[in-house]
Parts: sequence; structure tokens; C-alpha cells
Amino acid sequence: MTSADVAASLPTLGKLEAVDVREVWKHEAHTFTPWLLANADVLGEVLGMDLALSAAEHPVGGFSLDLIGVDEATNEAVIIENQLARTDHGHLGQLLTYAGGTEPVNVVWIATEFREEHRAALDWLNTRTDENTRFFGIEISAVRIGESIPAPLMRLVVQPNDWGKKVKAIAKGDAAASDRAMAYQAFWTKFLDTLHERDLGWTTSSKGLPQNWQSLPAGMGGVSYACTFSKSGLSSEVFFQHPDPSVNEARFVAARARLEPIFGGTLSYEPLTGKKGCRIAEYRKGDIANSDQWVEYVDWFIDAQTRLRKAIAQVGGLSSFTNP
Repeated sequence: MTSADVAASLPTLGKLEAVDVREVWKHEAHTFTPWLLANADVLGEVLGMDLALSAAEHPVGGFSLDLIGVDEATNEAVIIENQLARTDHGHLGQLLTYAGGTEPVNVVWIATEFREEHRAALDWLNTRTDENTRFFGIEISAVRIGESIPAPLMRLVVQPNDWGKKVKAIAKGDAAASDRAMAYQAFWTKFLDTLHERDLGWTTSSKGLPQNWQSLPAGMGGVSYACTFSKSGLSSEVFFQHPDPSVNEARFVAARARLEPIFGGTLSYEPLTGKKGCRIAEYRKGDIANSDQWVEYVDWFIDAQTRLRKAIAQVGGLSSFTNP
């Protein structure tokens, strides 16, 4: 084969070219933030989270946080500060102000370029805060090949020291080492598939995890819905988990006062004294090992959650529990 033949057999490849981010997203607040809100999966993939974003320009005192959401795999709160420019001290101050006002687990700063001092500041925060507070830095850019439409390119430049290991462990299935954990993963995937088939809109998550619970966003900080396999069997619940125990207690008391008269005696009211949260739940017998009953379990979870949500809506919604 001649050199000309070899050259002719080689694939023709395009050249990856950078695109000015301002050509793609004309305005930080009016274009970039709404795009992120609609494409949470892009950011979630970079962070290693099952990310769902629920609000843009979320009020924090007299300021407005760009985005707030939740990692649906863990039900941990996530806040995001955007900057379509090089990082500056002003946005670092805003980030810390918002973190103090929302008490999130995951704090994300997105910018086109990180100054070394700001990268070092986030690294320092990761070493000084507890394991329930994490800071991430992401550089955003855009690329295209030839005349193709631009594509977003996100690069994780700051993360907690052990974050990469945790994400890889989940991706490899290390957390699913036991048969029971693998069964949980298969069941929750089936459960999520059914939710989407029925267009319930309770979550954007589509992949079950090897754990005994499935969190479902409530659209309100410090509160979540959940379906769980516990020692008592199957549990459909609303869980109050604000960082301030007094907030959980107040919401729990208000919820019980409103729900108990209309729902009847099937709900269990659990203040969980001394623990991180309070729970209102409905139970039935069942075990993940009974795979022949999975379809029945999925139907029960959906029915129980539907009845719970309707009752909460009837008494004024979750927000009404903030005013006992």
C-alpha cells in the first residue's frame, strides 16, 4: 500500500474550536442562568450528581442567588453562583453570603476562568469546613467543530479532596457490592421508569441508586418526599430535614395539626427526638428480596405518595407548615 493509499484511508476529522461564551449566552442572568435551569443534567454530569434545579434568582435576604436545587440521589441542597467572566472578589463574597443564607451542602461557583487566589480560597474552605459542606469551582466555555452548533464545555477545577473517589465508586458500582444493594438499584430504576411513564413529574432522576431510599424533591428547602424500604417495611413519607432542629419541629407540629384530622389514622407521626429530622410516614409490609412483588410495591409507593401529596395540598401545601 502506498503512502497515498494510507492517507486516503484515514478518517477525516474536524478541528475543535473555541467559541466566545458571549456569542452563545448573550447575558448572564437572562440567557446563561435560564439555560442552566433547563439543562441541569449537563452540570450534574460534571459534578457527579443527579442534579435537579428548582429556582432561578432565589431570594436570600436582599440579594438573589442565581440557582438553587438538589442532588436527588442524596437529597442534599445545591446552590449555584454564575459568572460569565473571570472570577472576582465580589462574586466570592456573594457566594459566601448565599451559602450563609441557605445552608446548603454543595456550593458551586461557575466562571469562565478562575483566578488562582479564588481557586485557593475554595480549596481552603473545603479543608476548613465539615463533611456536610462542599465547595466546587467550574470553568465554563463553548466549542464547535466547523460550522456545527456550539456545545458547552465544563471543567471541574475545584472539588473536595475525596469527591472524585466517591463519584468513581458510585459509577463503578462499588457501593452496590451486595446482592441487596443491587436489588435496590434495580427496583428504584423500575420505580423511576414508572413515574416517567405516568408523567407524574415528581423527579427528573432516571437512574436508581444502590440504597434503600429514593428521595423526591418537594420544591422547598429543608423538606423532601421519599419512598423507603425500612425495618418496618415500605414507607411513603414527607421528611423535615432543615439544618435548624427548631425549624423541623415547628414544621412537624404544624403538619401534624393540619393533616391528622383529614388523613385519618394511617399516618405515623415521628418527631425523631435528638435526630436530624422529623418524619410523617405511611407503612406497609414488604421486603426488597420479594422481587415477584416489585410491581405491587411500585404501585403502592405511587398511590401512597399521591394520597399524601393531595392531603398536603388540601391543607395549603408545604409552605403552610412554616407558619404553625
